[in-house]
Amino acid sequence: MTPALQRPAAASLLGLGLLNFFLADARDGLGPFLDAYLSTKGWAAIDLGLLATIGGVLGLLAGVPAGALIDRSHHKRLMVIAPVILITLMSFLCLAWPGRAMVFATQALAAVAGVLIGPAVAAITLGLVGAGQFGRQLGRNESWNHAGNLVLMGGTWAASVWLGLPGVAGLMLLTTAATVAATLSIKAGSIDHAAARGMGSANQPAGAVPSSLRKLAGNRPLLWLALALALFHFGNAPLARLIAQQFAVQMQRPFETTAVITMVSQLSALAAALAAPWLLRPGRIATATIVALMSLPLRGLLAWRFADFAMIYPVQLLDGIGVGLLGILTPFLVERLTRGSGHFNLALAAVMTVQGIGAASSNVVAGYLTTRFGYPVAYLAHGAVALAALAAMLPALRGASRQQGKA
Repeated sequence: MTPALQRPAAASLLGLGLLNFFLADARDGLGPFLDAYLSTKGWAAIDLGLLATIGGVLGLLAGVPAGALIDRSHHKRLMVIAPVILITLMSFLCLAWPGRAMVFATQALAAVAGVLIGPAVAAITLGLVGAGQFGRQLGRNESWNHAGNLVLMGGTWAASVWLGLPGVAGLMLLTTAATVAATLSIKAGSIDHAAARGMGSANQPAGAVPSSLRKLAGNRPLLWLALALALFHFGNAPLARLIAQQFAVQMQRPFETTAVITMVSQLSALAAALAAPWLLRPGRIATATIVALMSLPLRGLLAWRFADFAMIYPVQLLDGIGVGLLGILTPFLVERLTRGSGHFNLALAAVMTVQGIGAASSNVVAGYLTTRFGYPVAYLAHGAVALAALAAMLPALRGASRQQGKA
């Protein structure tokens, strides 16, 4: 960190943790409740699918510009506060005027605004603790976030059961206010904006400037990382949804299935996040990455082999481990591969965009495989994709190891 800045105060680190806790609810607005609400207003499934598709496409298009903006901005807390407030406002406009024009417009704005939040939180984290403690703090962030998912998921369920949609809306207001308060509790002076954009190399001379974008685009280990994550999420994205569909049809237990799928994966992701400080020590990063990637073929194999309801537990346990670890390892590896470039947030946003393309494009393939060959074949095929992801990840891990040797 630069000499003008002090080590982050405990209050700022607590604020960062609480920010991640409340973001579990605040960043998604009404989330799945919006679909349920719009269904009661006469929206057809195809309209809801179009709404989700447009939001996803806009989010992908806005990702790289958002990352570049965060790299340059010295108002990173605002990059969290403004989108969260806007998302909440857009959600309430949807509730008040659920016409198609209003809903499509507001959710498009919310999708674009939401792209800023993830990279902004990563930048604040890196700017607070520096590259040396980045991995450990990412694990703490994810622990707070998964804990928030579990607690706020239960709170949202209780609010919807006891108070209906007004209860869900009230909880959304509370979590938005809490997110803003937590963000403001992070002292602006504790954020090293040079470190936050990846200029934190100990070997860098004073006054160093960001590298060219051409050099960033030629960073081959970073490109391999993006490809590996795209392949993994191509395989992983449809599995939980397919499992929910299968047992909802076979057993007529849609709510129980969805609850089990979500809760088991969140609990195991929380365990993975708590283990991150131990896993992200030198010499263990490659092992943690391989474990995360290999969780997917094991999920596919188990889901293909066993057809009873109990299969959900080990399959979703592996899901939480894989996705939970990659949620920490992705920004960690991007920081390692771009250290000294000054384009950390741009690179992270680009990698996440490629990853998102992989996840979005998988739904059509999963639908075809399920329709043509049935659920077991779809599980096995999507699980096998992670083997290609592992092959693509190896050059990225070698590049990260070389970069560590230079630090």
